[in-house]
Amino acid sequence: MMLRSLLFVPADRPDRFAKGAGSGADAIILDLEDSVALASKQMARDAIAEFLLESRTTKVFVRVNPLDSGMIDADLAAALPGKPDGIVLPKAEGANSVQALLALIGDASIPVLPIATETPASVFELGTYYQCRDAIMGVTWGAEDLPASIGASTSREEDGRYTPPYEMVRSLTLFSAHRAGVQAIETVFPDIWNTEGLGVYLNCARRDGFTAMMAIHPTQVTAINGAFTPTEAEVAHAQEVVARFDADPSLGVVQLGGKMIDRPHLKIARTILSRAGNF
Repeated sequence: MMLRSLLFVPADRPDRFAKGAGSGADAIILDLEDSVALASKQMARDAIAEFLLESRTTKVFVRVNPLDSGMIDADLAAALPGKPDGIVLPKAEGANSVQALLALIGDASIPVLPIATETPASVFELGTYYQCRDAIMGVTWGAEDLPASIGASTSREEDGRYTPPYEMVRSLTLFSAHRAGVQAIETVFPDIWNTEGLGVYLNCARRDGFTAMMAIHPTQVTAINGAFTPTEAEVAHAQEVVARFDADPSLGVVQLGGKMIDRPHLKIARTILSRAGNF
């Protein structure tokens, strides 16, 4: 399962489900956690159960409540009969949390997407996700719950950049995902109408090695999809790099366009071509 965009939709707003699914997002995340008030949880579960029984062309994930919330059993009881394409686990604390969720899921073969940085303990477990790589489809992070949990006033500088503690957490998430061999999924950009800022954020995400991003509004989906889809020029360059090395596998370095291209560039080129073949 290769994704570029995952759009959050509040599960207590079933009127938005079809709109989210038609937004162009590769997946929608029906959210039972932060966006749904306690009094609306059961209504939201009922809406999810009904929606998942309908035919669908867009992948549908369900974000359940945390393992220790006392609500996850009811969440899964509503979601699992409809066979969602994934379960998003908030407040995850490493491979042990994923294994605990799998025990609750039982025989259903449903991939898990852990939100891996929302508690202080979670930061120290980021290196364990490779242990459950076959059960997860990616690793993502959050920049809101963690500062709240330690009494920090914000995770961002005045210009929107993350402060050093959260830059570190973002980086650890990135390496955790790649160690596990799964998608590194960038967290949301909360300034919905700041298209210029979103573009900068996306450029940084792709530059650094993220391969997808979560969205909080349908207007963000097109930009996210574009950022994580290789361009024709990138594909052509990658094809040329691969062709040069294929012509003489004994070479450790080749010259292309006046630049020296070595084996790490070949790996990047193959990754680009693999991703291009998915979209």
